[in-house]
Amino acid sequence: MNYIYAKVSTALNFFGKTNPVSLIEKYGSPLYVHNETILRERCRELKKMVDYKYFFVNYSPKANSNLEVLKIVRDEGFLTDAMSPGEIYSNLKAGFKPEQIFYISNNVNDEEFNYAIRAGVKISVDSISQLERYGRLNPGGEVAIRINPGIGAGHHKKVVTGGKKTKFGIEIRFLDEVKKILKKYNLKITGINQHIGSLFMDGDSFIESVDSILTVAKEFNDLEFIDLGGGFGIPYHKYENEERLDLRSMGSKLSKIISSWIKDYGKEIIFKIEPGRYVVAESAILLGTVHAVKMNYDIKYIGTDLGFNVLVRPVMYDSYHDIEIYRKSDKPSVKNEQVRIVGNICETGDIIAKDRILPEIFEEDILGVLDSGAYGYAMSSNYNNRLRPAEVLIDQDGHDWLIRRRETLEDLLKTFDTLFLSGC
Repeated sequence: MNYIYAKVSTALNFFGKTNPVSLIEKYGSPLYVHNETILRERCRELKKMVDYKYFFVNYSPKANSNLEVLKIVRDEGFLTDAMSPGEIYSNLKAGFKPEQIFYISNNVNDEEFNYAIRAGVKISVDSISQLERYGRLNPGGEVAIRINPGIGAGHHKKVVTGGKKTKFGIEIRFLDEVKKILKKYNLKITGINQHIGSLFMDGDSFIESVDSILTVAKEFNDLEFIDLGGGFGIPYHKYENEERLDLRSMGSKLSKIISSWIKDYGKEIIFKIEPGRYVVAESAILLGTVHAVKMNYDIKYIGTDLGFNVLVRPVMYDSYHDIEIYRKSDKPSVKNEQVRIVGNICETGDIIAKDRILPEIFEEDILGVLDSGAYGYAMSSNYNNRLRPAEVLIDQDGHDWLIRRRETLEDLLKTFDTLFLSGC
């Protein structure tokens, strides 16, 4: 086993007592590999970010909802969000209590609201019409509202969730209508929340949005919590020495803002953040195998089993992931080349890394896609009827454990009507 191009994973001892080749031989390819030590380190960085005794971190499982990941973040003292009944269900199965789950709804029907109400979780709504619907279903209940502070941030326009061109949240000018509906249905507003976008690497926009939501919070006299949102970015360009988000600086500013606001508000309440990516992105590497190498009209293609059914971020968001190379043989790479790394999906856009300069790659090499723990498996699919991969955890002692099995062909048909399939 040779680490041809792997300084990041090597420095982290990412694979513990095993290695990429052995993992692929044992669990199949492609394969998501998670590192428990890194996951716990990220949790602890966030927990100590703000100097305030009622500061909590809500993990957003939309980034990664593997049950073992949820159990680890719960063990680290996190609370959790949910964006659907499925996430509520998974959070409960991972051991979170209903009061530890914050369901942040978006354009949902009566059935979904009723599921959340029966589950006993905290509920947020993000429009006037949804607040009306919720009030009709649960008069006299508690509710939080999602505010759109008019400020957005993110690495791509599709993930900017605050500002003037996004579907999320209630515009501040509609607060009087919010108060009328609260009174109409005797609803108690317990919290307000926001989320400006995903993957910001400069905390200034986040701090600006905090000032905005805290101004809104003063409109309500008896809040129990304020959720400031997430979106904290991680350095995807590690081989270019991209700097990390400065949590210490951002946390210091946030601590001062919270302290000042609490004095004006007159009582201490809970403050939350809701990161997902920052918690899990760096704790996973996606492994895949090279099955073809060819030239097509002066472009060198590296054909792999890493189709966008396995990792869709590069196709959906033009996202960047560093690529590492591992090799079973002793064959050397004698030159660097510009290559295009592609998958096995019947789409021209099935490109995982475009025009990268990398050491020479050969068939049967194992490639590692760094920082794939967030929105990796969570957004995977069975497109082309491809099977979703297994997931493995490298524990704190360096041992590997299967935490999700690889799908089988039979799994593809499990949701079809068996009578219809049998011809009856």
